[in-house]
Amino acid sequence: MNKGDLVEKIAGNAGLSKVQAGTALNSLVDGITNSLRKGDRVTLVGFGTFSTSQRKARTGRNPQTGAPLKIAAKKVAKFSPGAELKAALRRGK
Repeated sequence: MNKGDLVEKIAGNAGLSKVQAGTALNSLVDGITNSLRKGDRVTLVGFGTFSTSQRKARTGRNPQTGAPLKIAAKKVAKFSPGAELKAALRRGK
């Protein structure tokens, strides 16, 4: 499923136009992004929690040459699924 498919699904389920559904989806994504940028957690009960984590700097290897290279520390987004999402996946629904 891509963003367009998701917009169609939201529009159909909520009785909205595709433009309204697209605006709602963009607003959700922007809200989550802005909260993560500030270092906050976003919890959608039953679905999951979005948070950030700090990766340490490390030494990697160039896969073509095998030469070592430095990989900088960075902030990354994490998602932890909620209990209802895990249960739905186990049931296959």
